[in-house]
Amino acid sequence: MADFAERNVGALTVRIDRMTCAAFKDCIGIAPEAFELGEDDIVAFKHPEQVDRERLIEACTICPVNALIVLDENGNQIVP
Repeated sequence: MADFAERNVGALTVRIDRMTCAAFKDCIGIAPEAFELGEDDIVAFKHPEQVDRERLIEACTICPVNALIVLDENGNQIVP
């Protein structure tokens, strides 16, 4: 499996660094529609398009190991 999973959500690009994820599940607590634990106990995408932009960014920001990266529409990293 790839070291990164990436999904375009509206104007944002959300990237999961699978090598960094420690499965604290904080992101799932904020946005359970967007993220879930995969079979390998690493965070995976569920339906991030169902979450509003602000809550999706908050869910990514709360990650204690910075495994969730968010890029804006211009490719600028806004999280972490």
